[in-house]
Amino acid sequence: MPGRPGGASGIMVRTFEAEGILTMRRVSRRQALVGGLGGLASLAGLPRRAAALGLETHALAFYHQHTGERLEVVYRDHGELVPDALDAIDTLLRDFRTGEKQRIDVDLLDTLATLYAEFDRRGRFEIISAYRSPRTNEALRKATSGVAKDSWHLHGRAIDVRLTSARTANLRDAAISLGRGGVGFYPDSNFVHLDTGPVRTW
Repeated sequence: MPGRPGGASGIMVRTFEAEGILTMRRVSRRQALVGGLGGLASLAGLPRRAAALGLETHALAFYHQHTGERLEVVYRDHGELVPDALDAIDTLLRDFRTGEKQRIDVDLLDTLATLYAEFDRRGRFEIISAYRSPRTNEALRKATSGVAKDSWHLHGRAIDVRLTSARTANLRDAAISLGRGGVGFYPDSNFVHLDTGPVRTW
């Protein structure tokens, strides 16, 4: 999986915890340019602002349906990965049953960001499942069908989501059109599985 460069970062990360407490993480390199992202009130407006500033931003908005946690974050600034933002994503996408964390594959985040931009960065991704510890994955295998023994979830390379601004079938179609990794569609449960494994669909 891609590494995470150190060094200074250039954004303001806002993390909304389940209790409604707002945590701010300040990073200074380009804060003046992006104006603290204007409180991230509208991630949909970022592309125009970024273009005007000559920056490249990769933005994501999440809601974890099991923990109630929310996160709006820019994890690439001018093409550079932002360590604090990646750490916040790792925390949000942890195994919520055990609290264990795994480094989330940046390629998976890039796929999500591409899809988010495809739908005008509106709404948010609702997380059904992200990283799974071996213990959690084994328990799910015993409880239900369709859970792989060596799931991509075990490696931080898979996520099950829906996007509030798009029909789930449309999200699936957009993901398939990218030709990246695996795309699974679960209409009864209303979510799409995305992973960075071989290209395949089901």
